[in-house]
Amino acid sequence: MDADALSDARRAEWERLDELSRARLDGAGVDELIVRYRAASADLAELKTSVGESPQGAYLSTILVRARLRLTGASDSILTQTARFFSLQLPAALYRLRWTTLIIAAAFIAIGVGTAAWIASDPALIATLGPPDALEQYADESFTGYYTENPAAEFMGMVWTNNAWIAMQCVLFGVTGIWPISMIVQNAMGLGVSGAVMVAYDKADIMLLYILPHGMLELTCIFVAAAAGLHIFWAWVAPGARSRGEALAEEGRSLATVAIGLVFALFLAGLVEGFVTGWSLPWPVKIGIGAAALAVFLIYMLVIGGRAHRRGARGDLVEYEAGTPRLVAG
Repeated sequence: MDADALSDARRAEWERLDELSRARLDGAGVDELIVRYRAASADLAELKTSVGESPQGAYLSTILVRARLRLTGASDSILTQTARFFSLQLPAALYRLRWTTLIIAAAFIAIGVGTAAWIASDPALIATLGPPDALEQYADESFTGYYTENPAAEFMGMVWTNNAWIAMQCVLFGVTGIWPISMIVQNAMGLGVSGAVMVAYDKADIMLLYILPHGMLELTCIFVAAAAGLHIFWAWVAPGARSRGEALAEEGRSLATVAIGLVFALFLAGLVEGFVTGWSLPWPVKIGIGAAALAVFLIYMLVIGGRAHRRGARGDLVEYEAGTPRLVAG
């Protein structure tokens, strides 16, 4: 379809809709506004399906925004917004982060394993971490005791709120470009130092068994949060045809949804950490539960998110809520 040809053919009708959306209307005028609004909405859908984003579509969107507000005077209901958030906006935003998340995960593992191997290979470096008796107590008791020293519900709430706060910081302070990277490197090195101590005292298998059940989902959520923060930073660095303010606003709206969504995912990870990791269940069962929790998140991110992305969702607000787009020539 030729966007210019459609615009030329429908321009008079669109201008009439714009005129009606500004005028004082009687009953016949309201009826005409509704008819022309439906026709213009069909034209916009045809434009987006055929040519994607276009100046003609942006122009028509501005008219429809005003007409819709004239018709409704209010945004969608909270139930409609919630359904749209979980079925389109959140999974689409997560899907956009899939490759950056994978890169961050690989870097985290490389830093953590590298740090552990480097320190564990040199007894002098192990000695700098503390007295031998303190390190032995950490490997034998403190590491595993961390998961059982508090009541399960209290421990679950503590780790959930802490991890959710870390994830939100990665997203909200991601515009700096430094915060997410610093957070990932610090946590990877901290895990590597703990791993070195456990390896030095032949407890590496215990560490893996206690980390894997909840850590698969928990760490994935942190990687996603860091990826969202870096995407916001990149929108500021390379905004393209948009102004930096517009790029930051668009990416900020799109990826702030990730921070909200990760609160729910980290709640699931907290449940596993509080009620599964420290419990006396067979380790295959514990790891299986952790793997199932991760699988649910990945299916939501990749399968449902991919479907939402193909429908045109990016995680941003719908056009009526996000505001009128600015037309860009060229």
